[in-house]
Amino acid sequence: MNAINPTGWRPSIGENTPDGTSQTFTGNRALQLEEALLFELGNADRSGVDFPATDDIDLSALGPMARAERPDLPGLSEPETVRHYTRLSRQNYAIDLGVFPLGSCTMKHNPRLDEKVARMPGFADVHPLQPVQTVQGALGVINELAQWLIELTGMHGVAMTPKAGAHGELCGLLCIRAALEAKGDPRDVILVPESAHGTNPATAAFAGFKVENIPATPDGRVDTAALTARLGPDVAGVMITNPNTCGLFERDLKIIADAVHAAGGYVYCDGANFNAIVGRVRPGDLGVDAMHINLHKTFSTPHGGGGPGSGPVVLSEALSPFGPLPFTARQVDGSIKLIEEEHAHEEHPQTFGRMCAFHGQMGMFTRALAYILSHGADGLRQVSGDAVLNANYVLRSLDDVLDAPFGSAGPCMHEALFSDDGFAEGFSTNDLAKGLIDEGYHPMTVYFPLVVHGAMLVEPTETESRAGLDQFIGAMRSLADRARAGDERLKSAPHLAPRRRLDETLAARKPKLVYKES
Repeated sequence: MNAINPTGWRPSIGENTPDGTSQTFTGNRALQLEEALLFELGNADRSGVDFPATDDIDLSALGPMARAERPDLPGLSEPETVRHYTRLSRQNYAIDLGVFPLGSCTMKHNPRLDEKVARMPGFADVHPLQPVQTVQGALGVINELAQWLIELTGMHGVAMTPKAGAHGELCGLLCIRAALEAKGDPRDVILVPESAHGTNPATAAFAGFKVENIPATPDGRVDTAALTARLGPDVAGVMITNPNTCGLFERDLKIIADAVHAAGGYVYCDGANFNAIVGRVRPGDLGVDAMHINLHKTFSTPHGGGGPGSGPVVLSEALSPFGPLPFTARQVDGSIKLIEEEHAHEEHPQTFGRMCAFHGQMGMFTRALAYILSHGADGLRQVSGDAVLNANYVLRSLDDVLDAPFGSAGPCMHEALFSDDGFAEGFSTNDLAKGLIDEGYHPMTVYFPLVVHGAMLVEPTETESRAGLDQFIGAMRSLADRARAGDERLKSAPHLAPRRRLDETLAARKPKLVYKES
């Protein structure tokens, strides 16, 4: 403790950082701020505001809810609190700062127009318990977006209420289960290829199905022969991701769908990668029965903090009767009707019920419809074309210094997949990813998909310029050269971040979630 640094906390950078620079007293590197915890900035013995004495205040009305002792929370003034969170925000990486190369996540720029629309009165402040006649505009947005999703996918109907991708997967599988139960069919096996998204088998198991794995071919696609050979009277369906997690288009999807249908099953398509084919491929034409669409990936909503998300599920004519409530329907007089429980027995008698309490994610719907209308049909087609072009530019710009396990399988779709094969002994994907932080980028998706050892999955998206991609490619080439040459400094990266490399296994298994004063 001292007068200059009264809280007693010390920066963690050390006497000399690995890159040879000296420690500063504050721990800052110019604008790279060293930020203490709230508990280190304040303490429970003081408050940032003045309260009157409480001795003569009657707290009896609180009954058992009255606090026996004061909360163990740090007292800070408003400026201290605002500055703390503002400084923390400057340590966040964001799509507004640079390329966000996370594969299979579609972290692209979202137009500010869509954000403005989502904040318009009547959308931003709409309440799910308002009378239907007072929210006709909001219901109209939901209805119009639903029609667009049906048109873009070539499907028969759509469930708008699922909240995200995995929620949409569950919705589709519950539709399949309801359809089988309506026929008295006891099928209970879902086939999931190795190239599918990792949530697929978990969702199938959660829905009560048995899950069986289908291998991939050497070129990273579904082994069609193995899948069709497994079809039988116990197979309820297949969950297939297209484009798949290896960044490849499943060319045999129509053949697979025809075989599954002939065997009495259904086809679920994971549509998380729809951004790569929107405006060019209609999954309904390929025999898909259900597919979720991540509005927050393909149709404009910022990612972050685990949400918000939205995962409408488009359904084939065979599954539409079993879709969830509620849904919108336009009446003869032009008004929008919300079909809920009281109407279900006459207008949707085979529904499996509800996925959630209300009507869906209104902010996601307004953003998505604004995105679609501002792009138009030709613009959406260009979106997917540019996304695929950028991914192939990254793939071919790096495949001479990074192993591309499926590089010979033809063009990739929206993402490029690499491995750590060829690195010097003792070096791994993790080392390159940590080095990328020093270069000023968020790392790409690592160690996924599991079918590739040391996987690095890069999705540049359509919103990146060639100049931006060239700079990212240059950083990747430099790091790949260092990993192949065995540069030991790479094994201790990052050196320029506020914190050094963590023991991530220990942090995951034994996280320190409660502050204890030392």
